[in-house]
Amino acid sequence: MDTKDQHILYNDPDIARAARCLKAMSHPLRLKILCVLGNKSISVQDIVEQVGTSQSNISQHLSILREKNILGSKKDANRVYYFIDDERMLQLIEMMRDIFCSKH
Repeated sequence: MDTKDQHILYNDPDIARAARCLKAMSHPLRLKILCVLGNKSISVQDIVEQVGTSQSNISQHLSILREKNILGSKKDANRVYYFIDDERMLQLIEMMRDIFCSKH
C-alpha cells in the first residue's frame, strides 16, 4: 500500500469525528436512546417512555448527542422529535442495533 492510500484510510479529521461520535455513543443510556430511535423520528416523550428514565435525564443525553452531530431535531407544535441526522451514523447504529439491541 502506498502513502497516498494510507492517507485516504487514515484521514485525521475523519478519525477524530469517529472517535467523538463513538465516545458520545458509548454511554449505556445514549446507546439505548439510539437503539430506540433507529431510523425513526421520535418525540422526547416517547423516548422517555421507551427508555424508562426521567425527561430531564433523557434531555441531557439528547443534548450531548446533538452537540456531537449524531442527532437532529424538529419541533412540531409543543413536541420535539429527534432523529439520527447523519447517514453514516444511521448505518453504524443500525449495525449496532442488529448486533446488540436484539430482543431475543
